[in-house]
Amino acid sequence: MKSYCELSVEELKSIREELLAAYEDAKGKGLKLDMSRGKPSPSQLDLTMDMMDTLTSESELKAENGFDCRNYGVLDGIPEAKNLIAQMMDVPAENVIVCGNASLPIMYDTISRSMTHGVLGSTPWCKLDKVKFLCPAPGYDRHFAITQHFGIEMITIPMLPTGPDMDMVEKLVSEDEAVKGIWCVPKYSNPQGISYSDETVRRMASLKPAAKDFRIFWDNAYAVHHLYEDQQDEILEILSECAKAGNPDMVYEFCSSSKISFAGSGIAAMISSQANLDAVRKSMTIQTIGYDKINQLRHVRYFKNYDGIKAHMKKQAEELRPKFEAVLSRLDKELGGLGIGSWTRPRGGYFISFDAMEGCAKAIVAKCKEAGVVLTGAGATFPYGNDPKDSNIRIAPSYPSAEEMAMATELFILCVKLVSVEKFLESK
Repeated sequence: MKSYCELSVEELKSIREELLAAYEDAKGKGLKLDMSRGKPSPSQLDLTMDMMDTLTSESELKAENGFDCRNYGVLDGIPEAKNLIAQMMDVPAENVIVCGNASLPIMYDTISRSMTHGVLGSTPWCKLDKVKFLCPAPGYDRHFAITQHFGIEMITIPMLPTGPDMDMVEKLVSEDEAVKGIWCVPKYSNPQGISYSDETVRRMASLKPAAKDFRIFWDNAYAVHHLYEDQQDEILEILSECAKAGNPDMVYEFCSSSKISFAGSGIAAMISSQANLDAVRKSMTIQTIGYDKINQLRHVRYFKNYDGIKAHMKKQAEELRPKFEAVLSRLDKELGGLGIGSWTRPRGGYFISFDAMEGCAKAIVAKCKEAGVVLTGAGATFPYGNDPKDSNIRIAPSYPSAEEMAMATELFILCVKLVSVEKFLESK
C-alpha cells in the first residue's frame, strides 16, 4: 500500500472521489453513536449486578469495628473499606481516606482547599499573584477543566513513551515557585495508555520544588484495568518512593472503583501522608458528617479482598479486549503504511490515542459528527483545548456494542482518509 505522500495529484483526486461517495453513503445510514467518553458499557455494568444482592433488609449493617453504617459518623471511611483500597493500591491502610462515589470530586476539593486555605500552612493559592500547574499532554480533559476553573495557569508538558518529559518537569518545578502541582495519570494514561517507567516515577518522587506546597496529583485511575492476563504493566508505588526520596508529603494519590463496580456508585479514595491527610480531615469535618458507609460496606462484602477485585477485572477485560483489538486491527489494515496517522496500542485503561496528520484532527472529528459518530472534541486532551498540532484524537471503544464499534471505526477511518487526501491536495 503506497503512502499518500507518494501519490500524484491525479491519484489523490481519484481517491478523493471514491471517499466522498463512500462518505455520502455513510451519512445516509443515520448513525447515532457516541464515543466521546470512556464509559463502561451496559454489559460491563451487568457484571456487577449481583452486588445489589449483597445487602438486604436482613443484613447486619455494622462495620468490623462495630459502627452502625446506617448512622452519621466515620468521617474518613470504615476500616474494611480502607483495607480493601490499601490492598488494591499497595499502601498502608492508615494512609487512605475513603470518600464518595468518584475520585473527580476529591481532586476538585483538593484544588479548592489549596486555593482557599493553602497546603500545610502555606499561603492560600488565591492570595498569590500567580499559580501554575504542569499538565502532561495528551492528558485527561477533566483535570485541565478543574485547574482552568480556578484560574490556574496551565503549562503543557510533552508525553514521552516513558511518561512526562521529566527534564522539563524538573527544570520548571525547581526554578519557579509559582508551579504548585502536576497532573499525572501514571498507569495506562488517558488517552495514550502509557505507563510511567520506574525511572520516571523515581524522578517524580525526587523532585526538588522551589515551592514547599508543590504537590503531585497522582490520579491512579486505571491501577487494575489490564486488558491482557499475560501482558500487564506495573509501576512503582509513588507514596513509598516519595518517602524514600525525603518528600513524604509531596503526593496526593487518587483512585476509585468507578470502572470496577458501578460508574456512578463506586467508592473513591485519597492516599497520602499522615500530615496531608490530617489537614484534609480537618477540612472534611466542616464539609461532611461522613460519606455513604452502606455503599462502602456493600463493596467490601461483595469483593471481599484484592483477589476478588482481580477476578472481577478479568471479566471486565474479557468485555473490553475484543473492542480494543477490533479497532486496532481495522486501523492496521486500513491505515497502515498510508503515512496519515499513528496510534497507540495500550495494554490497559480505556482509550486509544490517534495522531492524525498535523492540522487534521478538528476536521476529522467534525466529519465524524456530521455522519453520526460523536468523538471527544479535538484538542480536549490538551490544556485550554488547544492542541498546537491539531492532530490528537481520543478513541473510547468501551461503550458501543461490538457491531456499533465496527461501524464507528469504519466511519472514522473513512474520515481520516478523506481529510488527509484533502490536506495533501491543498499542499500540492
